[in-house]
Amino acid sequence: MASGRKIEVDKLDLEKMKEKTTEIPGLLPYAHQSGSAVIKPEDKGKITGRAVAAMHSQTDMQMAQIYQQMHLLAEQAKSIQKRVEISERIYRTPMNFEPLINHHYFLYEKEDGTDFLSLVAPEEWGRKQKFSKFLAEVKLLADHTWEIIRKG
Repeated sequence: MASGRKIEVDKLDLEKMKEKTTEIPGLLPYAHQSGSAVIKPEDKGKITGRAVAAMHSQTDMQMAQIYQQMHLLAEQAKSIQKRVEISERIYRTPMNFEPLINHHYFLYEKEDGTDFLSLVAPEEWGRKQKFSKFLAEVKLLADHTWEIIRKG
């Protein structure tokens, strides 16, 4: 040894040494040699806290996506309801022509409060208007509902 001291083997207490060694060093909660990697026990509370925070973050994101989907569905339902309302209003008006699918038409209100459907756009009437109010430009869809292209 570097210090020059000799180890007296017969004075070694083998029983005490055996207590301080193990046959399975990989299961020790600490490094068993001076060059071994440092082994730190995990903080279970910290691990659980991070896992719970990650879980909340993920579920919050999923809930936000579901909320956006619900909002979109509600908007689509409102749009369908508006199409039904305008369709019913159009079908109550007298028509002197057969509307064709995917063609644009114009819904007006007369001075007496009745509605009429026309092929003529509001900007095409000129000075002689036959309506008091332009309500909507509409397009006939394949399901025979009317899509509102623009409102008056």
